[in-house]
Amino acid sequence: MSERSSTHSHGHDRPKTTIIDKRDFDAHRSVLSHSRDDDNDNEHDRRRRLLRRSIVRESSSVGEEEEEGEGEEDGLLNDVVETIVQRDRRRLKREITRGISFVWSVISCLGAGSITTFSLYGPQFLNRLHYTQRRVNEVSIAAEVAMYLPVSIVGYLCDRFSPAPISLASAVLFGVGYTLAALVYRSGPPVDVGGNGWPHAVMVGAFALIGAGTCCMYSGAVTACAKNFGRGRRKGVMLAAPIAAFGLSGVWQSMVGAYLLKEHTMDGVGGEGVDVFRYFVFLAVLLTVTGAVGGVALQVVDDEEEDEDVKRIDPEDGLLRPQEDGASYGTFAQRSEEAEEEHHRKAQEKRTWQLNHQTQLFLRDQTMWWLALGFFFVTGPGEAYFNNLGTIIDTLWPTDQNRPPAGRPSTHVSVIALTSTTARLLMGSITDIFAPAHPQRTSANYRRTPTLSRLAFLLPCALLAASGFLLLASPLPLHHPNDGGALLTASGLVGFGYGGAFALMPIVISVVWGVSNFGTNWGIVAMVPAAGASFWGLVYSAGYQNALDKTSEQCHGWRCFGYWALGCAGSLCAAVVVWAVAWRVWVRRGVVV
Repeated sequence: MSERSSTHSHGHDRPKTTIIDKRDFDAHRSVLSHSRDDDNDNEHDRRRRLLRRSIVRESSSVGEEEEEGEGEEDGLLNDVVETIVQRDRRRLKREITRGISFVWSVISCLGAGSITTFSLYGPQFLNRLHYTQRRVNEVSIAAEVAMYLPVSIVGYLCDRFSPAPISLASAVLFGVGYTLAALVYRSGPPVDVGGNGWPHAVMVGAFALIGAGTCCMYSGAVTACAKNFGRGRRKGVMLAAPIAAFGLSGVWQSMVGAYLLKEHTMDGVGGEGVDVFRYFVFLAVLLTVTGAVGGVALQVVDDEEEDEDVKRIDPEDGLLRPQEDGASYGTFAQRSEEAEEEHHRKAQEKRTWQLNHQTQLFLRDQTMWWLALGFFFVTGPGEAYFNNLGTIIDTLWPTDQNRPPAGRPSTHVSVIALTSTTARLLMGSITDIFAPAHPQRTSANYRRTPTLSRLAFLLPCALLAASGFLLLASPLPLHHPNDGGALLTASGLVGFGYGGAFALMPIVISVVWGVSNFGTNWGIVAMVPAAGASFWGLVYSAGYQNALDKTSEQCHGWRCFGYWALGCAGSLCAAVVVWAVAWRVWVRRGVVV
């Protein structure tokens, strides 16, 4: 033990003071030193206790005098607590609104795809209303054009306002359209073919309203999901769900028509066909109610995240860039009510300008036109196949022959709907797993899985649909109609390829150009199926009429659809080429798809 002693002599010696440093601690030091240290510790403890008691007494005595000051502090604390509670309530309300909007988006799409069951009653337009094949295609083309051409306008309205009023508009359009179609069908053949029914143009107008209603209900539902969930890691599934529901709507609606709304014969026994009048009335009531509820349920939340998304748009090419490092994670800010309103007004003006500018950049982007051209090559043959499937089946079986289930349009509509729905869900979920992430999101704790571009899934979908048309053009469907295996396989391949392409297209648009202007961007691209369906529908009608037997006024054999099927297969192969060109440009630009 080392000691440091100091002796001061002022006439007499003073006691020696020992100072123990913590580094000089020795367990063998004297008991006296320990005693002195313990006394010092006890003295310090006693002084601490006295100081604590005095503070308590002073606090209690001064507390009554400062009650008003403490009240102010309590008020401030209560304001902070109330602000936090209100923020949590708003967050909970947003999540509930988001969930309700998603559920009703799926329900809306489950009804919106009623036009996909056209093949269920299309042949009865030929047999009961004595329409020609060209007239039947004019009805379906009117629906297709009205369904796709207004998509850009509807998407623009969804971006600037809300999907809710668009859903209300769909309720009116569906209600009027299907009611009018039911009345036209019930009136019988038109006058120009020897009947007393309403003119064919009225049926065309009715289906134009039905197509516009489909556009409004479908676009509103998909846009609501894209804006509410398009920035999350599971955007593929959340977008694929309503898109898949749109394809699934054909399954249950065709089953309702084929089994619950059968056409009854004179003896009261149900026939094989659907009672078209009752089926149209059923759809009118169903879709009117669905659209009306959607006017309340389809809400968009988290617009502030859209503003952040707009800031990530490259001002030169309009493409969505990854979020920069150091981005804000959220702060508390307090503004007066007037300042908050002014800030909101300026933010809305800036956001509107940015969205309009982004639309201009989108239209000037060459990859958008390649993408849209490929969509034209894919959707045109698919839509034409779905609309004319009923008459294609008629060319394989004589009209007086009892057909097996594989020869019923409802069976093929169900197969197409199921395969299309499976493809939409599968493409949405798989691309979420394997799609490449933005570089800034890649970190040590981020899951590492093999990555594949979404285009690596989009191109095979087009090839699958092309193989379906090649199978249709082969001799198998015509030589083996009774088992129906070849035709069912062709329907399944076309349905799967078409559904997968239709599911991936809006996902690719949201990834490349963002979700802030998704409704407008998707609406612009979604216009092209109208032209594709019209073109390939007219091609089918021309081939069908040329192969028509002038004596029996019926068409049988390969010439009714064979050349058309080969042309559709070539169109789908062309889609693969133009999409590959767009993919290559994105790779050069460093755009993560």
